[in-house]
Amino acid sequence: MECFDVIGLGAGSAGAGVARLVAKAGQTVALVEADRVGGECPFVSCMPSKALLRSAQVRHLIGRGRELGATAAASPLDGGGSSFDLAVRRRDTIVHHRDDSAKATGLEELGVRILRGSGQVVGPSVVVVDGIEYGCQDLVVCTGSSPVWPPIEGLEAVPTWTSDQALASPHCPKSMVILGGGPVGCELAQVYARFGSRVTLVEAAPGLLGPEEPSIAGRLADVLEGDGVDLRLSTRVVRADGGRDGARLHLDTGSILECERVIVAAGRVPNTAEIGLESLGVVDVAAGLAIDDTCRVRGHRNVWAAGDVTAVAPYTHTANYQAEIIATNILSARGTTGSSKQELTADYRAIPRAVYTDPAVASVGMDEATAARNGIQAVTASMELDVLGRASADGDRGRLVLTADPSVGVLVGAAAIGPHADEWIGEATLAIHAKVPLSVLEQVVHLFPTYSEAYDRLFRDLSATTTKKGSAGRQPSVP
Repeated sequence: MECFDVIGLGAGSAGAGVARLVAKAGQTVALVEADRVGGECPFVSCMPSKALLRSAQVRHLIGRGRELGATAAASPLDGGGSSFDLAVRRRDTIVHHRDDSAKATGLEELGVRILRGSGQVVGPSVVVVDGIEYGCQDLVVCTGSSPVWPPIEGLEAVPTWTSDQALASPHCPKSMVILGGGPVGCELAQVYARFGSRVTLVEAAPGLLGPEEPSIAGRLADVLEGDGVDLRLSTRVVRADGGRDGARLHLDTGSILECERVIVAAGRVPNTAEIGLESLGVVDVAAGLAIDDTCRVRGHRNVWAAGDVTAVAPYTHTANYQAEIIATNILSARGTTGSSKQELTADYRAIPRAVYTDPAVASVGMDEATAARNGIQAVTASMELDVLGRASADGDRGRLVLTADPSVGVLVGAAAIGPHADEWIGEATLAIHAKVPLSVLEQVVHLFPTYSEAYDRLFRDLSATTTKKGSAGRQPSVP
């Protein structure tokens, strides 16, 4: 039986990240992958969606040419068909036409062995791939996640796409219904609406984006409606059947929606089934593979897990973070030259989140309600970005909400919507991660004119609350 120092089950962001780091340190590594090396993010998820969002953003900006003083007359846009073809061509170039050969070659050049096929764990140190057994000292489970298929009668019989299928298709349907108002559903809704598709988004919850700051999610709802998206909140699809356009959806409100295509964006579930975890004594993993703060699978010294399969902050940057922790800890245990003897542990307090719509939504840490559930009597301060010089010059709007723990005088959360909010949320991310006192943050000088100036006034407001230990409740918003 061929043996390796490390075997990774899954070659997505997490698996490839671990493999790259331990291989560079001279360890023997194999990655088992049945689909694409690199995972979904570079090919059918993060990168293609951002490429299309950028095309849709520029298209929208062109339509605002007269408003922004760029053209003397209104700039009429085409129907979207030929433009969408160009956007798809650009998208597919950016994602290398979903060809993973370059990523596979890059790993192989480091000495990583790619085992193409489905892997089955048959013990803590043995994996079977296409009937062949391979041994290892450390096993890393990075099998990712799959789309949730909602239990709607008849849905399997109508034309549907998952988000991955939508982001690999060259077609822009004339009409669609998107099931799910999370980040993926909102991004796709904006892309297709701005390219002329008639989009309806159905969400069972009363608002978009699940547990995110309600006022920010509400502002995004306004943006999408301004793009022409028909939002059906607090609504469920109870049955689907064929319609004249392709699909007919029956809602619990009594309404019926007709569309060419249904996009299922109702969340994702960790890929824990049929990979042999029961051979490790690991059961009840439907909600995610449980790991400790070193990213070990609980109860197993040499079995690790990272990425979506853990259901811990399921984002690519989290997978990369966990991969570095795992690789460092494996090398530390080996006593590899240059590695620290002290194990790394994960800290998820300041993992940022974003929805890459136009404008972007970004958040980190906790909002006031989440803080309360964690026993923190938080205070918040909020500000409309319209008053900023940059917003006035750009002709854009936005909002920033900060949440602090006045008992210790530190920031615990931030949420924003505004141009490039995904970039300037980084200041709050650092403040939360490093537990920078509000008394220090209020002294930071921000560049004028930028959107980050909003932090100035809010840091001062929140810093003032630290002198009132135990105070609670929402503070007045900055006018």
